[in-house]
Amino acid sequence: MRASLIQIAVNPDETVDARRRRAAALVREESASDLVVLPELWTVGAFAYESFAAEAETLDGPTREAMAEAAAGARVWLHAGSIVERAPEGLYNTSLVFSPDGTLVRTYRKIHRFGFDQGEAVLMSAGDEPAVAPCPKLPFGLATCYDLRFPELFRNLVDAGAHAFVVPAGWPECRREHWSLLARARAVENQAYVLACGTAGTHAGVEQAGHSVVVDPWGEVLAEAGRGEEVLVAEVDPARVPATRDQFPALKDRVLGLPLPPAPAARREGR
Repeated sequence: MRASLIQIAVNPDETVDARRRRAAALVREESASDLVVLPELWTVGAFAYESFAAEAETLDGPTREAMAEAAAGARVWLHAGSIVERAPEGLYNTSLVFSPDGTLVRTYRKIHRFGFDQGEAVLMSAGDEPAVAPCPKLPFGLATCYDLRFPELFRNLVDAGAHAFVVPAGWPECRREHWSLLARARAVENQAYVLACGTAGTHAGVEQAGHSVVVDPWGEVLAEAGRGEEVLVAEVDPARVPATRDQFPALKDRVLGLPLPPAPAARREGR
């Protein structure tokens, strides 16, 4: 199957409505693909915290409408990146996945929020439900940006049947080496494809890494983008996942439920 990762630029001089229309047009251009992916918070910018509340929308808002029409128009599975979702209890960083008829089949509220004691971590609520999209050719688990640093989430998704992970992100250039390393690590340890789609441009003064990447179950990079706006296209073989897991059955050797080791003894202070 063919996958297209749209590494769209978030330009502060472009309105959200204009970027939404442009993203929809880019999705429609990828009708030769089976799966199309957009980045995290591409409507507003992952670091544009001051705009989150103003640009928040409900799950039946304008981004859902535009992306449903684009998915149906191109007849593709579409991971439409994430939006700032406004819910009665607060804001969430929520991903949207559409089937080729434009139906919203999965949503995922980002579990691990970035920022420690500021930014997304305090402005948004955390999700608590992992999700796998039921793409017939390649069921894929959903993770978003900072989630990439937490391997236990990905093991959960493997146990739920994921053969790939789709990771939209707004990853900063200053930590780009981590982005590439972690994408390969998640692929190798789970023997699954990783399709990680970042943004180009600058979000609220934070330069974006770009470098969207597709990694196969052996950890080989099949395709990698540069820094600017582009569409990264890669051929993905769904049969490679079970073949890899059969050829090198490391996942079968997991030992689960180990007890915690005893705490280290208190250190004595000596002279």
